[in-house]
Amino acid sequence: MASKNPLLLLSYATIAGLWIGSQLIDIPYVVNLMLLVTAILYAACHFSLTLREEQALARGDKPPKDENANVDGKKGDGDDEEEEEGERPQYETLKAADAMQFPLLGSCSLFGLYLAFKFFDKDTVNLVISVYFCLVGLAALTATFGPALESVGPKFLSVEFSKHFQIKHALPEFIGGESPWKIGVDCNVADIFAFFGSAAFSVVYFQTKHWTMNNVMGICFCLQGIERFSLGTYKIGAILLVGLFFYDIFWVFGTEVMVTVAKSLDGPIKILFPRSLIPDAVTGKLEMSLLGLGDIVIPGFFLALLLRFDAHRANLPVFPTNVHASFPKPYFHSALLGYVIGLATTLYVMIVFKAAQPALLYLVPACLSSSLLCAAVRGELKELFEYSEEEEEEEEEGDEKKDEKDKKDD
Repeated sequence: MASKNPLLLLSYATIAGLWIGSQLIDIPYVVNLMLLVTAILYAACHFSLTLREEQALARGDKPPKDENANVDGKKGDGDDEEEEEGERPQYETLKAADAMQFPLLGSCSLFGLYLAFKFFDKDTVNLVISVYFCLVGLAALTATFGPALESVGPKFLSVEFSKHFQIKHALPEFIGGESPWKIGVDCNVADIFAFFGSAAFSVVYFQTKHWTMNNVMGICFCLQGIERFSLGTYKIGAILLVGLFFYDIFWVFGTEVMVTVAKSLDGPIKILFPRSLIPDAVTGKLEMSLLGLGDIVIPGFFLALLLRFDAHRANLPVFPTNVHASFPKPYFHSALLGYVIGLATTLYVMIVFKAAQPALLYLVPACLSSSLLCAAVRGELKELFEYSEEEEEEEEEGDEKKDEKDKKDD
């Protein structure tokens, strides 16, 4: 039996324990916040190691067990290669241009929400947004609890179902994409149970908006986002972080927009931490502190990239991916430590000055400086900057340039 990573198991236990404990006893919100966010990042980043397998499949690499799959002689090796080439999964990473545009798009979305709350009925705006988040939350909850249910439940939960079909359409490609649409459903019994359980959860959340249910959805958004998204390269990650560094400073210090939207929007875009379990005598509500999901997810993308870089340096096997594998993680650990120091600094300044703080003001320098310092000390700056998860695209561009050069020579 393969050994488990005790820190990964402890992370999930911490998430569950804090969620339950914060409803029963008064946990200092600073302790609650620091422990919960650290546990979320540790767990999500380690499960992002599965992206290495997806990247390898997208490049056309084959798992070792499939290389000699021609046992019955019905298919030749060439047929297998053609079939796998045709079914090669698509894998996308963030581009440098996207990273540069992200703060602008985020600003437009943020200001649009601010205007919506200012000129329209607040309850109506929250109703529309709540419907959207409940639908997206349904997917995030299912993706989180399906595998968990499968791992602890009986074997029949692993029985798989698969259905794929195509739908032709006459829409222009810039509207409807390529024709036909390829639609597929791959799931198992555990996913089905998780889907119906998540649907019931989403309905109750929509009706009650209880802070504990808000946190469940928020945690699932963080886990799924970090696990499934790749920045592509260290440089692109740095561009994104620096852009959002200025974005956060402007909208928090320069205007009332960020704080207004955060307080007005009644949805799982933040994790709530009760300062006390005794309701306020006037409002009858609990006094809450909050941390936006962006302050967890955006640095989380960066930390996850560094963990996969550690795995790359350690030559960790891609097939099969083992999220519990033990290997040196200097870049991940240094950046995670930097994040914790940055978050602690944010809370300290917020408490001392009794004013909302743009967390990325402290988190971005902490994450970038810690990872760069680690690379400088180890003499691996060049290797860090050259690491890329866009290898297939780079190879294709190189082949195209080579073909063009050959044609010119002819």
